[in-house]
Amino acid sequence: MRTSRRVVIATLTVATVLSRTSNAMAEPKADVAAATAAWTHAIADPDKVSSLYSDDAVLWGTLSPTIRSGRTAVRDYFAGAAKALPDFKVALGDQQIRVYGNAAVNSGFYTFSWVKDGETKTLPARYSFTYVKDGDRWLIVDHHSSPMPSPPK
Repeated sequence: MRTSRRVVIATLTVATVLSRTSNAMAEPKADVAAATAAWTHAIADPDKVSSLYSDDAVLWGTLSPTIRSGRTAVRDYFAGAAKALPDFKVALGDQQIRVYGNAAVNSGFYTFSWVKDGETKTLPARYSFTYVKDGDRWLIVDHHSSPMPSPPK
């Protein structure tokens, strides 16, 4: 009876530790997903969206043939996008988030939308965000985005 009681206690202890470990691993992914969602909400405001990038961030934007380096250049990119694309928004699609300690990568797709001449336009694109944890915030250090290619004919 004592042996089976010990086995039950050991099994419950292991299950509790595994449950806590699983939750601890899921939490950073949820935090990175929240940081990406914050980016989608801030995209039309150049000051807000650029505050989500590190000081030395690199951006290869969907709408630009030029790579941008530094928070000021990132802000300028989004200011130009907001000016060129009235009512600029983005909706996230599937995301693949991987966390490596204080660094994380979120790859997936999103769809941009804006209004031109009273008509809503869309542009599906793919992205990769690389984040680094800075205190309690995940900051974007590298962001690549490009239009979704057409399927081969």
